[in-house]
Amino acid sequence: MTAVRQVDVLVVGAGPAGLAAAARLAAAGAGRVEVLEREARPGGAPRHCAHGGFGTWTRPLTGPGYARLLTAAAERAGAVIRTRTTVLDWGVGAVSGANVLLTVGPGGPEALAARAVVLATGARERPRAARLVPGTRPAGVYTTGEFQRAVHLFGQHIGTRAVVVGAQDVSYAAARTVRTAGAEVVALVTEHPRARTGPARARSARLVRGIPLLTDTTVTELLGHGRLSGVRVRHRDGRTTVLPCDTVVFTGDFVPDHELARRGALYLDPGTRGPAVHPALHTTRPGVFAAGNLLHAVEPAGTAAREGAGAAGAVLDHLAGAPWPRPGIPVTVEPPLRRITPNLLDPDHLDPDCLGPGCPDAPSHLLRTDTPLPRPVLYVRQDGRLLHRARLGPGTAQPYRTLRLDTSWHGRVDPAGGEVRVSAG
Repeated sequence: MTAVRQVDVLVVGAGPAGLAAAARLAAAGAGRVEVLEREARPGGAPRHCAHGGFGTWTRPLTGPGYARLLTAAAERAGAVIRTRTTVLDWGVGAVSGANVLLTVGPGGPEALAARAVVLATGARERPRAARLVPGTRPAGVYTTGEFQRAVHLFGQHIGTRAVVVGAQDVSYAAARTVRTAGAEVVALVTEHPRARTGPARARSARLVRGIPLLTDTTVTELLGHGRLSGVRVRHRDGRTTVLPCDTVVFTGDFVPDHELARRGALYLDPGTRGPAVHPALHTTRPGVFAAGNLLHAVEPAGTAAREGAGAAGAVLDHLAGAPWPRPGIPVTVEPPLRRITPNLLDPDHLDPDCLGPGCPDAPSHLLRTDTPLPRPVLYVRQDGRLLHRARLGPGTAQPYRTLRLDTSWHGRVDPAGGEVRVSAG
């Protein structure tokens, strides 16, 4: 039987959330903090996002630069980052007061017991098979992450003509990568009636950043043997067309990478498909926290990093003996809202005297919508009782942008009541 080695905190995943959590924990003297990363280098998805937009207004960075900054901060604080190390499962017969994780790395298998675990495993894109696109299985079919790694990390030749499936921020990043690789972007193809990002003029145009935009269009078949030769698309009016290409990049269909959370019997929120969490990012398994895009596929890297740093504060309280919250009151959304995080409230920690935006409570709840919402108003209700009403601004809420709901209504929640529901009107 493999001996169990003990540490204070294990962080699973060395993306922005995991690295930010590790940096704060190590700097605060949390003991031995180890970060486990299955890839060869830390940094997460930003490592292969060569475009800018990371960091801050005063220190703008490319994705690789941002990854290096977070990695250096964690190492400087004293965290140990172990790459090429995969967490396989949770151990049984856990050490008292600890969770045990079974891992394998360059040194072989190892069992690690930790007083606290932070899951920061991020999100992944659903591949072609999960999107139910039929056809042969030729070379030249990618998701965004696979494609960017092939170009930016490994310098692979990816073909000469590419179709990008999707029309949102990540799709344009993929299109830039196609051009960086010296190939032509044949078209952006989206099933939606308009592009899902950019200024209104660009979203409604036939060309976006010089690339043909095919709206109301679905990829129905991949063609070719050995190498992709084209994709068949169907327009909303029923017409079909073949777009000749040797590369196709499926973008934007993100889901939480929740396999380890599922194997640990953490409750998964039906809306996010990631672990359900309290405002301080406690999960339903004592001693286990979660942060970043594991909770909500997918938010910007900066959001994930802030959540990781926030989770670290709760970990420090836990190490100091703070009680673990009860599973509590679910927070859910009604269509067309898609999901909300955090999505649990502890009935034992609702302060009825704290009803203003300045209360020292949790960060805002993050939401997304499935359809555009002109001048949206959010309503928070419990058992039919209105707890809160918030107008989000004069513009239109879009599916590709985050909505934020403050926590000033937490003190109005009935600890003995039913679930809290958030709707838009």
